Amino acid sequence: MTYQIGIDVGGTNTDAIILDEKRKVIAATKQHTTKDIQTGISNALHEVLKQSGVNLDYITDVMLGTTQATNAIVERKNLATVGVIRLGYPATASIVPFTEWPSDMVSLLSGTYQLVHGGYEFDGNNISPIDYNEIRKALKDFKGKVDSIAIVGVFSSLNPDQEENVKKLATEILGNVPISISSKIGSLGLIARENATILNASLYKVINKVAIGFDKALQDEGVKNCNKYLTQNDGTLMTLDYAKQYPILTIGSGPTNSIRGAAYLAKVKEALVLDIGGTTSDIGVLINGFPRESSLAVNVGGIQTNFRMPDILSVGLGGGTIIRQLDNGDVAVGPDSVGYNITQESLVFGGQTITATDIAVAMGITKVGDPAKVQQLDEIFVKKAFRKISSILEDAIDKMKISAEKVDLILVGGGAIIAPQYLKGIDHIFRNEKGGVANAIGATIAQIGGQYEKIYQYAQYKRADALYDTQELAKKQAIQAGANPESIHLVDVEEMPLAYAPGETTKVKVKVIGDFMKK
Repeated sequence: MTYQIGIDVGGTNTDAIILDEKRKVIAATKQHTTKDIQTGISNALHEVLKQSGVNLDYITDVMLGTTQATNAIVERKNLATVGVIRLGYPATASIVPFTEWPSDMVSLLSGTYQLVHGGYEFDGNNISPIDYNEIRKALKDFKGKVDSIAIVGVFSSLNPDQEENVKKLATEILGNVPISISSKIGSLGLIARENATILNASLYKVINKVAIGFDKALQDEGVKNCNKYLTQNDGTLMTLDYAKQYPILTIGSGPTNSIRGAAYLAKVKEALVLDIGGTTSDIGVLINGFPRESSLAVNVGGIQTNFRMPDILSVGLGGGTIIRQLDNGDVAVGPDSVGYNITQESLVFGGQTITATDIAVAMGITKVGDPAKVQQLDEIFVKKAFRKISSILEDAIDKMKISAEKVDLILVGGGAIIAPQYLKGIDHIFRNEKGGVANAIGATIAQIGGQYEKIYQYAQYKRADALYDTQELAKKQAIQAGANPESIHLVDVEEMPLAYAPGETTKVKVKVIGDFMKK
């Protein structure tokens, strides 16, 4: 018998589960997230191992979903300085790198950049002849000034050769410095792709710390002979080595894990997923068993990016959300929360703060803590608060629907106890006793993924050849991320004609998944 462990670190709780080889949950826990993250992971890991009593030698794989990269950007902590090389002079000189970035973030990352000749037109021709002597000089100027390099070329999604050549040059001149190239990270749109590449380059210290902490937590518990993975934001896995190259792909992995876990628990492939935590409620859309991808530029810490992200709507409502009665008799719901202090501050746990959990207990829809401690709450106040909670959820659900038709909803998360039994616009609500650890389940059942997008001119390049080429590139990414080559299969193809470009120019995007390599 072999086992897999899934761990998901949220803002309030760190969840962990153990699955046997029949994918049955044999142990699960929910521990408070700690400031240093690693202690919370260690506590959750220790608890599930104690519950299950499994032989540690039979644990083959451990998967971790973490918010560390997101937190580092939002909190402006532990980020590396970045030097940017943009291939596209003089055509792109009017908008320089770091334009419209928050000033504190620019200072933190150094704001260092060089515009150099190179880049491509949309038809594949050079914007200007590339000058490698110019690039050498720029890279030498960076030496000792920055921790990492971001290389960005105009229309590198059409042809990444220039970026790859500059990467080789940077390695020759700067040695073992982390280098990010935009053709492997972002989509169409120079500035948003550049922003995503800069953020990726800034996160290498963070992801190294995560990898070391993750490994140490496992070693301390005696789990030594296993594969270790981090979850990506598209519902798939990657090895720690791959994550060190693309740390930005961990952003958004928490809600994605919940969506994948929800699909597993409900045994459905098409539905809305509502994940209610201690602080926020995240709503996503399940399509063919995977999260719907956002088609919009994604704002991360005040910076517009365009790397792949799940289409998630977050609202400030969770089990620990603070409820207040206003002077005019109305009720305010959040958006602040007691977070992981809910077991000390919420009324039902002996605290002095009214939370959404207290309202749910007072309404009789859940039983946690001591119900007697909320009996003194005014009945009208409780009902007003509950109606407002319901309204917040219904409005958010309505924004994520694509039609007026009723849809199914999968309810998960530790804060799901605050949700009403019925919601407008919903046909059926799926609930599961393991829903509180759906995020950890989602991390555990994930497969290795690869995704690639590229621009082709169908007038010059056969469509079948373009689809085959993109699929091979996606397969290559999946193999680099740790997939068994023989298990890789296609799950999604998207073609997007570019209306104003000549020669039937089309963006092709392919996603593949595969099983991870077994030891």
